[in-house]
Amino acid sequence: MKAEVAQQRSLLEVATLDAELSQIAHRATHLPEREAYESIQAEHNAVNDRLATARITLEDLDAQVSRFESEIDAVRQREDRDRKLLSSGATDPKHQSDLQHELETLQRRQSSLEDSLLEVMESREEVDAQLNAELQAIDALQVDRVSAQQALDAALAEIEQARQQHLSRRDVLTATLDPALSALYERQRAGGGPGAAALLGHRCGACRIEIGRGDLAGITAAAEDEVVRCPECNAILLRVKGFD
Repeated sequence: MKAEVAQQRSLLEVATLDAELSQIAHRATHLPEREAYESIQAEHNAVNDRLATARITLEDLDAQVSRFESEIDAVRQREDRDRKLLSSGATDPKHQSDLQHELETLQRRQSSLEDSLLEVMESREEVDAQLNAELQAIDALQVDRVSAQQALDAALAEIEQARQQHLSRRDVLTATLDPALSALYERQRAGGGPGAAALLGHRCGACRIEIGRGDLAGITAAAEDEVVRCPECNAILLRVKGFD
């Protein structure tokens, strides 16, 4: 295949643009701004999980507080009733003794319930403090997340601008390429490596392998408009001055 030097130079620029486009795509997925945002988002999710757990725990503790308060109220009502019976004098001595014993039992029960209620309320205070701390953390993380998102959006916008500029220039260049040369280049690229590269001294600019003397002699002896290939990777070798 033949290709004028100007065509080869244009193809080399296309290959350079494609390499830079690959770098741009890689950069877009490895931005430090993305890592920062994802780190903040992960922490935000973790705090949200802890917050949800704290709220569930508070609901459970509130239910325990209500239960203990209800039981304490019931014990007090029973105590009031027994005391009224005792003070009324309307009961026989055995019944009075039973009431006195029941009052002592009720007092012990009330004391035990109040101790349990106090423990639950102390636990509730601790969980409530934790919940408030998590709420403050959520507020701070939300501010950080917004800033991180803005930084990520700006970085992505910059990358997209560069990508569009490269694509626009590529479109201009490929429109001037001979269809057969362009097709050969695209077929080579489809294999996964660079479709074309400059001949850099004794090395292929695509695979970076040094070309043997025999092959190199044949390449350098070929007419300047002859399309030559790397004997190692089969990429189009472009003998363009200024790139060796």
